[in-house]
Amino acid sequence: MAVDPGLLRGQPLLEPLDEDQLRRVATAARRRHLESGERLFEQGAPAEAFYLVREGAVKLARLSEAGDEKVVEVIRAGQTFAEAVMFMEGERYPVAAEATAPTELVAFDNAAFRREVAASPELALRLLAALSRRLHGLVAEIDELSFHSATHRLVGYLLAEAREGRVRLAAPKQVIASRLGVTPETLSRTLARLREEGLVRVAADTVDIIDADALAARAAGSDSRRP
Repeated sequence: MAVDPGLLRGQPLLEPLDEDQLRRVATAARRRHLESGERLFEQGAPAEAFYLVREGAVKLARLSEAGDEKVVEVIRAGQTFAEAVMFMEGERYPVAAEATAPTELVAFDNAAFRREVAASPELALRLLAALSRRLHGLVAEIDELSFHSATHRLVGYLLAEAREGRVRLAAPKQVIASRLGVTPETLSRTLARLREEGLVRVAADTVDIIDADALAARAAGSDSRRP
């Protein structure tokens, strides 16, 4: 399905584009719909596009030869992913992508977008900044996984995702557990402990933060008594 350029206005990555450039990018782009659990692409598949999530969420995961899965990131509405692949030799996706909810996407053709990047230094710098932020986030994640307890990781996730004190879980708990580098059982136990301590309220797909300062203090003290 073709893309209306109006759908792309206001997207930070595309702000440097003038109307003609935006129209060319939109002409080469396509809309995609995925049901929950539907794969967008497989790890190692040829990379012909990068994506903008308009609604829903997509998990990016690395798969081992034995079939084990490690969730690298959960992409939410308003975020883009797989931009870096268009500049990689061989252009193959290093992860698999799967919707964790009914999801609406815009697929940007890599070849068409590279032409616009070559013609727009400002767009190239904006793209470089986006990739740098993504790299910084992954380095911060390595730090979390290497040096902090399960409680610290979960609390950090909740505080980062909260909007007006509420976290809407964009993916099943087992996906979030993999993202945080813990088992689903550990995630459930840690969340239950925080609930028992009066720090959060837990529903099926939301977590309400009762006291953010106390929650942060709980995380800070958890590393000395892992998890």
